[in-house]
Amino acid sequence: MDFYQEKITTIHDFSNDSDMIINHLQELAVSRRSALIIPMLYSEIESPSLANIVYELNKCNFISEIIIALAAANKEEYEEVVRFFKNLNQTHLVVWCDGPGVSKVIEDMKEKDLNISQFKGKGKDVWLAMGIASLDAYAIALHDADILTYSRSFPAKLLYPILNPKLNFLFNKGYYARINKENKVMYGRVFRLFVRPFIEVLQTDVGCKSEVLDYLQAFRYTLAGEFALTSDMALHLRFPADWGLEVGLLAEVYRNSSLKRTCQTDLGFYDHKHKGTGENTSEGLSKMVNDIVLTLLRITNETTSIQISRSFIQGLYVKYIRSAQDLIRQHYADAICNNLVYDRHVEEKYVEVFSDILLKTGNSYLDVDLNIQMPDWKRALSAVPDLREQLKNAALKDLELIRG
Repeated sequence: MDFYQEKITTIHDFSNDSDMIINHLQELAVSRRSALIIPMLYSEIESPSLANIVYELNKCNFISEIIIALAAANKEEYEEVVRFFKNLNQTHLVVWCDGPGVSKVIEDMKEKDLNISQFKGKGKDVWLAMGIASLDAYAIALHDADILTYSRSFPAKLLYPILNPKLNFLFNKGYYARINKENKVMYGRVFRLFVRPFIEVLQTDVGCKSEVLDYLQAFRYTLAGEFALTSDMALHLRFPADWGLEVGLLAEVYRNSSLKRTCQTDLGFYDHKHKGTGENTSEGLSKMVNDIVLTLLRITNETTSIQISRSFIQGLYVKYIRSAQDLIRQHYADAICNNLVYDRHVEEKYVEVFSDILLKTGNSYLDVDLNIQMPDWKRALSAVPDLREQLKNAALKDLELIRG
């Protein structure tokens, strides 16, 4: 355990008292309401992790509203998820992000030259839910639906630095050790073996001097999907619509905030459902790495004078492999001293996959449509002032479809 501080404030867990924090949050809830967003796929209702999340959330009286941003293929799937969340005693709303009500609102937005119909995936669902959540909440937290190690302290730790008037942070991101303590396995390969060394190579070896890249490196787990922010901040951010959400979101926070109003919080040990590598860049970890490459190259383009070219990508490719291989050696030493299972050959294979994606995606960068950011909510509300109310009413109408 350390007490090191980064460019942003790091809130460690030295002797965290969850009961004290939760009691204080309950007092603060009178004047500072909070909402929690859980983006999820229909398939995740079969996971035991979601049942435990519901159980723990029933202890979180400090949360005023919970919004489930659901990706479901049909009415039957939607209805099943609504039934599942009847076990959640907190005030909640299941938003069917592809449902007829919400889809009609999205279609009507085109009349105001605001077209988001081309966006698909988690980023779009989060954007919709953020709009609804910001209607009544001072602060909004978000986490995924597949966390195996979930407890009520997760949302409490995320929201506390935002809601506590003595702190008044605008944005808080969770970080954790991606270790399965039961199986003694180290996970988090996309972050450990790709994002961290890739950004480092961009900064040092290639010489992309960028305050934004420095900012990204200050986060101990850049890809953490758990964060909290004020509603006002949420309305100013352009959310990436693909797997670059976590990285792109941080770049947006940097543009709209300051270092002293940003923090990260230790959430302890963390485990969730693990994705396969995928057969191509349209699925699994390969899809994630592909989208992250595009996001980081776009950030580099926006914030430096570097010209993206084939020779630039080739240099990144070679230097990334070297940097990732050095990290494998370091993680191996860490694993040995902590009695963890660590297969260097498997780790090297992941680096080979990630480096191939970097080369192919990087070389196609100039030919790719980079319109992957949703408009910020401030722009959306300028075009359609009651858009948030329309979306919430549409979600409620979708509920009426299954309630008869």
